[in-house]
Amino acid sequence: MISSTANSKVKRLTALVQKAKLRREEQLFVVEGVRMFREAPDSWIREVYVSETFLHRCGRECEHTFDPAIGEKLNQYRYEVLTDEVFRKVSDTQTPQGVLCVLAMPHYELSSTAGKADCAGIWQTDTGRPLLLVLLEDMQDPGNLGTILRAGEGAGIDGVIMTRRTVDIFNPKVIRATMGSIYRVPFWVVDDLGGAIGFLKNKGIQVYAAQMDGSVDYDEPDYTRPAAFLIGNEGNGLLPATAAQASQYIKIPMAGQVESLNAAAAAAILMYEAARQRRKQ
Repeated sequence: MISSTANSKVKRLTALVQKAKLRREEQLFVVEGVRMFREAPDSWIREVYVSETFLHRCGRECEHTFDPAIGEKLNQYRYEVLTDEVFRKVSDTQTPQGVLCVLAMPHYELSSTAGKADCAGIWQTDTGRPLLLVLLEDMQDPGNLGTILRAGEGAGIDGVIMTRRTVDIFNPKVIRATMGSIYRVPFWVVDDLGGAIGFLKNKGIQVYAAQMDGSVDYDEPDYTRPAAFLIGNEGNGLLPATAAQASQYIKIPMAGQVESLNAAAAAAILMYEAARQRRKQ
């Protein structure tokens, strides 16, 4: 059992939680909590840490109030036990659940997610669905990014493309907000969003920019064909040069004195409108 915060493993673990640079260098990130551990893909897991209280609960209560799947999964790995005090020091949450793990960063190929064009030239996934993506430019709020991944999974999107200036997707606050969707929604970080937009448009994918001065209401275009929604920075919106590359501007009508919506809320409305249209098709 590790009982000192001066322990080298604890110092490195704390640094992985706090420092994006170290995460990038080691290609590792940290997830915390029972659900995140339970849903973590086995092939991603590199290290597991538990608190002494968590281990006690798992041993005594797995068949009763504790999720038995957690005990079964825990037994598959060599794990380190931390005292409750040390675990609290490492944890990024106010009330730690007592389990966290170090995971390998996933890497995705856009071409494999996109699949190929059908005989009519419609770009679709390998499952036969028209592609649906979200593009994010310089989003800064961890909660917004995490919520977009979570809502996106619910709406059935095929992935998220984001600029390198977007908040680190492996930030613990982003991870928590995804509620596990980080494991199932592919994502790509690009240096040139304009190049990505051009790539998608060359594949016949319509790119819709959410703009307050949009030319049409968001529910008018046909999203049953391959589509991508372009969402900008929370404070500044899309850069003019980026917005100009969109196939069409769309807007979400506002009642009352509301000028605009939270970026995650706007993205969710657009994604679910696309899901609604495809469900009704």
